[in-house]
Amino acid sequence: MAVDTVNNSSKTSGTSSTATNGLTSTSASEQSDRFLKLLVTQMQNQDPLNPLDNAQVTSQMAQISTVTGIEQLNGTVAGLNSQFLQIQTMQGAALVGHDVAIEGNTLRQKGGKGDGGFELPSAADSVKVEIQSADGTTIDTIDLGAQDAGKHDFSWNIPSSRAGDALTFKVTATAKGQAVDTLSLQNQTIQAVSNLGSTMALDLDNGQRVAYDAIWAYY
Repeated sequence: MAVDTVNNSSKTSGTSSTATNGLTSTSASEQSDRFLKLLVTQMQNQDPLNPLDNAQVTSQMAQISTVTGIEQLNGTVAGLNSQFLQIQTMQGAALVGHDVAIEGNTLRQKGGKGDGGFELPSAADSVKVEIQSADGTTIDTIDLGAQDAGKHDFSWNIPSSRAGDALTFKVTATAKGQAVDTLSLQNQTIQAVSNLGSTMALDLDNGQRVAYDAIWAYY
């Protein structure tokens, strides 16, 4: 019996294309079932003079195996991340009521005093903290003298005339006449712990919600 090699070749090509395109539109299990059914059909209808390409079949099977493995791995990782976040949030509840330092230059007012902090990457001969009003006017300057590298804190007695005002601070540092980089850190109190996407978040008393990894220090 004559074999229509043109039709069989066209059928094989179309089937391979369908199997490959299916990798992006269905789940791994559906892809695997579809591929096996199509493979059996191809083998039953293949041209003896032009059999299936073993390399192509092996490549398609490898794709199915890879997609299945990735899908299973993604499911496992997602489950572990969810459990880790729940555990982290429960542990984070113990932080409620504690003070933290985050990046910023808002002067916290508490008990008649204003406080804040800063980070120095290297030692400085002179460090000064300017207390400023909302419009940027300097109200007072605190001279902290020489300071080592690392995190430092300061406090300032708030005049009764400034109590409740929105105040900020600016830190400047020098070493041998050259400016030293500074990072301003503002203090806040943790009011609650919640989830922010896939990470734990802390709700602060100034209304901010920050990610757990945005915290520089706990008190």
